[in-house]
Amino acid sequence: MSRNGKKPVSIANGVTVKVNGDEVAVSGPKGNLSFNTKPEVKVSLSDDGKEVSVERVAETRFARAMHGTTRSIINNMITGVTDGYTKELKIVGVGWSANLKGNKVELNVGYADTRVVEVPQGVTAEVKGQDIKISGPDKQLVGQTAAKIREHRKPEPYNGKGIMYTDEKILRKAGKAFGG
Repeated sequence: MSRNGKKPVSIANGVTVKVNGDEVAVSGPKGNLSFNTKPEVKVSLSDDGKEVSVERVAETRFARAMHGTTRSIINNMITGVTDGYTKELKIVGVGWSANLKGNKVELNVGYADTRVVEVPQGVTAEVKGQDIKISGPDKQLVGQTAAKIREHRKPEPYNGKGIMYTDEKILRKAGKAFGG
């Protein structure tokens, strides 16, 4: 049995969860999210409506994998509509910057052209100097948007330049030794 999958997910105050067949819909103060479950798992609400539980229908390898995954996704949805998720990026490099124009982040990170990353609906971006803050209720969408921005100039280990997460540590390498 999955240890994670066996635990019921408690529903926070102000959050409504609806289970309609294989669709789980969660709505709260930060937004609405929905998820379609696999047929190998069954999602049910408790009688008092305070907990969501996930059960396996079969004992196949895929069903065991989906048991804990489905429970984690539902837990992340409930956390997302109550608290939300944020990813913070910082740009390190002389003359490098970012600008927000509508729902697009324009990156000037040492290339001849400006790199543009579109921010999907349901995610908000804030740019302050060389800091970028991505936030929204959907954990996967927030992380994917931050990763798309970061991939335009990943941090490099010699000079420490690039777009990195604020809590990321870059392992610095020594350059070439001179003379000999």
